[in-house]
Formats: sequence, C-alpha cells, structure tokens
Amino acid sequence: MRQYSPDLTPPWKKPKPVPEVPAEPGLVVEEPGTGFCGAVIRCEAGTVTLEDRFGKHRVFPLEPRGFLLEGRVVTLVRPAAGGPPRPTRTASGSVAVPGARARVARAGRIYVEGRHDAELVEKVWGDDLRIEGVVVEYLEGVDDLPSIVADFSPGPDARLGVLVDHLVPGSKESRIAASVTSEHALVVGHPYIDIWEAVKPSSLGIEAWPRIPHGQDWKTGVCRALGWPENTGAAWQAILSRVRSYKDLEPALLGRVEELIDFVTV
Repeated sequence: MRQYSPDLTPPWKKPKPVPEVPAEPGLVVEEPGTGFCGAVIRCEAGTVTLEDRFGKHRVFPLEPRGFLLEGRVVTLVRPAAGGPPRPTRTASGSVAVPGARARVARAGRIYVEGRHDAELVEKVWGDDLRIEGVVVEYLEGVDDLPSIVADFSPGPDARLGVLVDHLVPGSKESRIAASVTSEHALVVGHPYIDIWEAVKPSSLGIEAWPRIPHGQDWKTGVCRALGWPENTGAAWQAILSRVRSYKDLEPALLGRVEELIDFVTV
C-alpha cells in the first residue's frame, strides 16, 4: 500500500526553512514586529536581550523565524556552550586583540584641533592607537600650525599627522595646511565646520545638521536650532554618547583618521 505523510499541507504552502544563527554577543539583528534593531548583549533560556544605538534594552523571546539579520529572516538560537569564541571588533572595526598591552608610545604623534576632536578619536580608535603606541594631542586651533610643526621637528622615526577641521579649497585652513612642507608631516582634514558634523545625523535621531548663518557661533547656533540647552559642553557629551563605533561617523572623517594612523605607524 502507498504510504502518505500525516502532513497534508501542500508543498507550496509550507514555509521555507530559514537558517539558525547563534545569538552571539555583538550580533546586530532586527525584531520585525516592533522594528527594534540592536546588538545582542545577553542570551538566556528562551530570551535574547538587544541594545540599540541609544543604549536602550529590549528583551525578546527566541521564537522561530523571529528576527531579521541583514534583511533576511533567521531563527536565533542560544550559542553552544564552550563553542569557539567569535572574533570581536574594536569601535573602529578592527579585529580586537584581547589582553593586548598598550605599546610604549612612539615618538610620532597625531595632532587634532580641539578637545572634542581628541575625545571622538579616542572613543572610536582608542584601542587601535594604544596597540600601535600612538598618542593623540589637541592644538586648540591651527593658526600657528607651521611653527608647531617646526617645533616638533618631524623625522623618519618621529612622524607627525595633523587632522584639520573644515579643510576645503579656499579656506583659511587650506592655506595654513599648504604651508606645512615637511615630508615627515602629513596634514589632512575633513570638510565639516566642526567635528560635531562628522557624526551622522541618523545616529542622533535628527534629519540633518542645521545650517547656521555666517557670523554666529556655530555650536551655539546648532543648539538653538535643534532646541537643545545652550550648553555646548553638555551637548557634545550627549553627541559623543551616541557614537558607538565607526558606523556612526561620516566616511569623510573615517578615511582621514585611518590615513593618519597609517602614516604615523609606517
């Protein structure tokens, strides 16, 4: 006699199988029912906890076909106990080196314009810089950059990299940068008026950085336009807290910082 499967569902109505993905810490997924997107920070019996880019936590059940990974439906499962650890990455996207000790500081340096620039570079590239032994210092402006470079006396074993704000053709900054001619010094820059603008608006929950009329203090004008308290120090700390990795920064800044690190460590 012919044998029939107890499942009489037509093949075209059966859901296609989806991959099972271990819910490893750091894995970024989306829960389609709520639209909540975040990184796995904890996986327990029957649940997974996600953290979004604003630091908000949500707990979801580990249900079949319950999440999207890079736009594809997946089933999250608890990671196998004792399985090989997945390589983790630093905030800059580099492969992390667990337990690595900071290298003795090189003679070379990277200079940035201000404290906010230095804090942003530290937050995203700090792990990489410590391993490479590169120190970042800030200048409080670049008006005296030629004399600062001359005092540093860059050489083959003490290269100097400089990151300049608003480095666009015809600007004061571009003229100053062009006056630095040492082959052991590299001056690069981003096009933004201030390092604040190098943070993606989407990471801050705003549509775009406002345009501030010429002659106004740019940071104060931004706070007014966005309805933030006119405390630029507090505003910057709020902005910095939203930066979790290189993904929150504009490519025009990312490329320049990577270029400086390569130059100083060559």
